[in-house]
Amino acid sequence: MTGQVLVLGGTAEARALAAALLAGGVDVLSSLAGRVAEPVLPEGPVRIGGFGGATGLADWLAEHRPRAVVDATHPFAAQITASAATAATERGTPLLRLQRPGWTPGPDDSWQFVESLTAAARVVAGYRSVFLTTGRQGVGVFAALPGRVLVRSVDPPTEPLPAGATLLLDRGPFSLADELALMRERAVDVVVTKDSGGHLTEAKLAAARELGIPVVLVRRPALPDGVAVVATVAEALTWLEQLDLRPPGAPGRPRR
Repeated sequence: MTGQVLVLGGTAEARALAAALLAGGVDVLSSLAGRVAEPVLPEGPVRIGGFGGATGLADWLAEHRPRAVVDATHPFAAQITASAATAATERGTPLLRLQRPGWTPGPDDSWQFVESLTAAARVVAGYRSVFLTTGRQGVGVFAALPGRVLVRSVDPPTEPLPAGATLLLDRGPFSLADELALMRERAVDVVVTKDSGGHLTEAKLAAARELGIPVVLVRRPALPDGVAVVATVAEALTWLEQLDLRPPGAPGRPRR
């Protein structure tokens, strides 16, 4: 494959895809929203900063004319995913959504799925020690929690924290041993997280299972209609291989 692929990234899957494309000789540009102060950068060229919504992305697609767009952003980056779908449809650019599967509870798990952070805050209002691992955005809806709250995020939240909050700035992956030690030290009695999926942060779920602690998970936002979706980097590569990504005029490329 040759020809430019725009990867909307910020996830481990996006980094793995960019590396695989570059190894295969594909011209790839990774785009990061710039919301994390010190992001883990993928291999190859990187663009940092938003496009300006669907209109801005559509204009960028019209100017740069990539052969395909792969939206490999976080499962909860709903606005970016919606903008990508709108812009790609407007410009006729092939679009793929690469999204890792969500987590699945086992027989020993005590999980409760909710539809929003606000609903999660209502569920855990009566607990004494909450472990909040939903990221820095939306933390303000938990500001009224009366008990102890351990807030873990990569960057400091800009919204108000609960009065009894302790902020822990850290980035995964986290080991099971470390998660067990943390939850025991803080006497955590409920974990709140988003259904992000993946292996980098799932140790907290195993620790909660081992300690008999309930987990409240926020469901993922719905995906836009009509967008092709795959769950793995290998599937994304197969999808891209089915496109003719050779530059115009390359040998073997059919004329239109």
